[in-house]
Amino acid sequence: MFLQCRKKAAVLLSATVLASPVVADSVTNAAGKVFDHTYVSVPPIGEDQTQVVYYRMKEGVQRKGAAHVYIDREFHSGLLPGGYSVFCLAPGSHTLGAYLDDTPEYKGKRSDLYQATLQGGKTYYLRVREDGNTFPQPVAREEAERELVASRNQVHAISRASGVEACRHYEYLVDESRFKRYELSSDVLFASDASARRDIPEAGLKAVRSLINELREDHAQVRHVQVVGHTDPIGDEAKNQLLGQARADTLRDLLIAGGIPDSLVSATSAGNREPVVFTCYGNRAQQTACYAPNRRVVIKVELGKPVER
Repeated sequence: MFLQCRKKAAVLLSATVLASPVVADSVTNAAGKVFDHTYVSVPPIGEDQTQVVYYRMKEGVQRKGAAHVYIDREFHSGLLPGGYSVFCLAPGSHTLGAYLDDTPEYKGKRSDLYQATLQGGKTYYLRVREDGNTFPQPVAREEAERELVASRNQVHAISRASGVEACRHYEYLVDESRFKRYELSSDVLFASDASARRDIPEAGLKAVRSLINELREDHAQVRHVQVVGHTDPIGDEAKNQLLGQARADTLRDLLIAGGIPDSLVSATSAGNREPVVFTCYGNRAQQTACYAPNRRVVIKVELGKPVER
């Protein structure tokens, strides 16, 4: 909970450790991009680091410009509406905040500094305030992840915060029993270049209905459903990224139409970056048939702990 003062405040942020097999965003920029992929749940962090998800709501924005995020008086990112950044730091005391209308004075480097004590092994969800206050607003994980659905990783600026570290995630921290994984292949779902609801044959719709029924059985425990669209490597990589997103969006819409709460379901694209089949030869038709296993949608379901009775 934050304790506000005029210049500095000693802060202790509450947090919930999050377990998920998905790798968090790296702290690098992507040339020519403003946003990268949509938000997915971040993995747990070890005691040797603290993890922060800093985000800005898309709704209720009073200023359309970037909110400059500073860590220990050094620029980290400029969050636009609907953008987020995930980063890790050494546990301990840090100053951090987000500043609207920061240029040209860049006041975040030297004024209205707020200090936070960040604990090792914790993940903190911090929201940019739109009312002009510069200190971050801590948010509970469940609420933050509802607000982060469809948010995009902010990648247009390079972090200059020297305290930011690459996040180290350890497999032993992940409780695999809390996750279920489903895969819908091209045999029942999308043909090459297809991504719309009308492109799915009856066999595919039947498979989706079966998945929805399973999710309904686990409804009380479902905390998050991540839909990931995959493509084959044929064609332009950027177009494949968009195609994978379109496939994931279509499946997300079907799950929501089937009764899964939209706040629980996120959709993202792996494009052609996670192939099952790596090398195919022959003409276009032969390659399309050979690469068919790559055209798929993977659904990862995170479950909470069973309710004790």
